[in-house]
Amino acid sequence: MTTSPAPLNAFKERLAGGGCRTGLWLSLGEASVAEVCADAGFDWLLVDGEHGPNDVRSTLDQLRAIGDRTDTVVRPPSGRADGLRPLIDIGVRTFLIPMVESAAQARELVRATRYPPHGTRGVASAVTRASRWNRTPGYLGAADAAMCLIPQIETPGAVAAAADIAAVDGVDALFVGLYDLSAALGRLGAPDHPDVWAAFTGVVAACRGAGKPCGTFAPTPELAAAARREGCSFVAVGSDVGLLVQGAAELLARSRAAARP
Repeated sequence: MTTSPAPLNAFKERLAGGGCRTGLWLSLGEASVAEVCADAGFDWLLVDGEHGPNDVRSTLDQLRAIGDRTDTVVRPPSGRADGLRPLIDIGVRTFLIPMVESAAQARELVRATRYPPHGTRGVASAVTRASRWNRTPGYLGAADAAMCLIPQIETPGAVAAAADIAAVDGVDALFVGLYDLSAALGRLGAPDHPDVWAAFTGVVAACRGAGKPCGTFAPTPELAAAARREGCSFVAVGSDVGLLVQGAAELLARSRAAARP
C-alpha cells in the first residue's frame, strides 16, 4: 500500500515567510478553467463558494485539477460548521470565511476546523480524501496544525473588532473585503474612497499588531499596488470571469479593427 506524507500547508508557510503573494479568484466552478489558471503562474487560487456556483463536488474537481501547481484557498458560502466539515474531508486546508464579525465567531470557526479536545471536527479519516483514506501516517496528530483559517472583514463592526479577531489563536490572517466594506460604509462600488481606505488600513494595522498577515481583493493594478504598499501579504488581482470578459472584448475589438479597410 502506498502511503502519503503528513499534511502540510504550503500557503500558510509561505505567508509566514513574508513578501506578497498574488492570487486569482475562481468563480466559474469549472475544473478545466482552474487547471488553466493553475499553470498561469499565480501564487494562489481561490475557489469561491460564496458568489460562485460551487458545491463540494465542483470544489473537489478543482482541487484535483489544480493539484500541487499552486496553493488553493476555498471560500465557503458561510462559516457554518456543517458546511465546513465536508470541505475539510475532501482536503481543503485553507479557508477564507465571509462576514466574520467578532472574536467569539472566530473562535467557533477555529473549533470547527480542529479535532477534539481543541475543536469539534468529526473523525472520519478512514473514508476521507483529506487523509488519503487513512494512508497518511500521523494524519490525526498533524491535521490541526495544517489548517489555515482566514476571517473576512467586511463591515464597520468587523473593522472595530479586527484586533480582537486577529488575536484569536488559530486565526492565521485577516482578509478585507473592500467591496462589501465600501457598501457597508455607504460608498458602494468605491473601494478606494478615503473612508473605505481608512478602515482598510486600520485592519492592516490590527494584523501587524497581532503579527499576522492581511490580504484583500484588488482587481485593478492601481488598487493592488496600493494594497501592497500598505503591507498586504496576499492580494487577489482578478478573477477567471474577469479574464474571460476582458479577453473576449479585446479579441473582438482587435478582430473588428483588423477587418476595417
